[in-house]
Amino acid sequence: MLQAAEVDLKQIVVSNSTFGPNEILQIRAALASDPGNLRVLREAVGDLEDQEGRSPAASARLGVCQYLLGRYTDAVATLRAADGGALTHYYLGKSLLSLDQYADALVAYESAQKAGYNRDDIALAQAEAQRYNGDPEAALATLDALSGAVEQTAEYLYQRSATVSALGGGRKEVVALLERAVEADDNHAGALFGLALQNDRHGNDTQAVELYQRAAKQFPTHVGTLLNLGVLYEDMQHFERAKQCYSRILESYPSHKRARLFFKDADASRDMFYDEEARRRQDRLAQILSVPVTDFELSVRSRNCLQKMGIMTLGDLTETTEQELLSSKNFGETSLVEIRDMLTSKGLELGQFAANKWKEEPVYEDTSMSEDERALLDRPIADLNLSVRARKCMVRLGLTTIGELLRRTGDDLLECKNFGVTSLNEVREKLTSHGMKLRGD
Repeated sequence: MLQAAEVDLKQIVVSNSTFGPNEILQIRAALASDPGNLRVLREAVGDLEDQEGRSPAASARLGVCQYLLGRYTDAVATLRAADGGALTHYYLGKSLLSLDQYADALVAYESAQKAGYNRDDIALAQAEAQRYNGDPEAALATLDALSGAVEQTAEYLYQRSATVSALGGGRKEVVALLERAVEADDNHAGALFGLALQNDRHGNDTQAVELYQRAAKQFPTHVGTLLNLGVLYEDMQHFERAKQCYSRILESYPSHKRARLFFKDADASRDMFYDEEARRRQDRLAQILSVPVTDFELSVRSRNCLQKMGIMTLGDLTETTEQELLSSKNFGETSLVEIRDMLTSKGLELGQFAANKWKEEPVYEDTSMSEDERALLDRPIADLNLSVRARKCMVRLGLTTIGELLRRTGDDLLECKNFGVTSLNEVREKLTSHGMKLRGD
């Protein structure tokens, strides 16, 4: 790989020297090897944008660099006003693909091929656009038509793995293709992302983070790479790193809803701190609350009443009010005083945690529901199209259907790691759109 010191990024961008695939590889290698080169590239692009009377060839150079920076809308506008060469059409297609304009991307690739761009590279780009456009069968046919050395390249292996996955192929085959792609090029952004995603989905967080980090060094960076890496950083309590990931997305997509939502959550979470002394106090209290009432010398009457009421520990007493005790048969003022004194000796009060007493969850009465409403309860939570963080919370809580979700309160969800008020509001909005609410809302 080229070292950053060997490349003068600014000279490549603003000069009138040759600019083609080799120069683009040099820029990418420099960015991957030294994050400081990103600032240099941005400054060089700014200088080129400020040039008066910029030539069509210079516009092609500028458009490609805007694409590498993830400024896809700017790249499209610049490249459409460029020289109309093969390189221009190819990167116009790449930029359009990044903006989800797949049909237009295919037209641009066709123009690049007619202008003489490498046929194998065009075929691989076309296969990607066909797959994203909802036609993985056509993508597979395009890949099958290729032969020779291209079949051993990282890009071919990555596109084939993504296509096999889109067609419902087995995970084993998909992973094998991705691993071969990374062997062919250990900096291939797509293959690194694909492998990271496979590890992420199967709980291999450490391996997923390492692969996402490597993928994030490549430019332009896949939005999914930054989004998923940010979520994993939050799981690790690295909130500033998570914010950096989301900020990079917002640089390219200022209105990206998930990135904005996740950035706010990470920003709010960074102010949280771990109070060791508070944890110890809580542990000591838990130990006291678990002490059995049989450890104390109580009168026979008091012991029998507590047993009949199912009160076994000091914790049970703190969740029981005076009125509840006095309503028990044969439990009088004398027994009440005895219980009070016992709790006072441990720094507790009768009924102090009555509000926390467990209550049986209500059961939805299907008889009062329409067929559509009952069907909604059985639908998977995935149908709500929740954000990544909210979906992860559902997995952690073991919730798979909307009906199971409706049996939870807002407080239940907030207890889940990295699930904040923003995510709770998102869940409530999704349910409200279906005429449903969380328990207790």
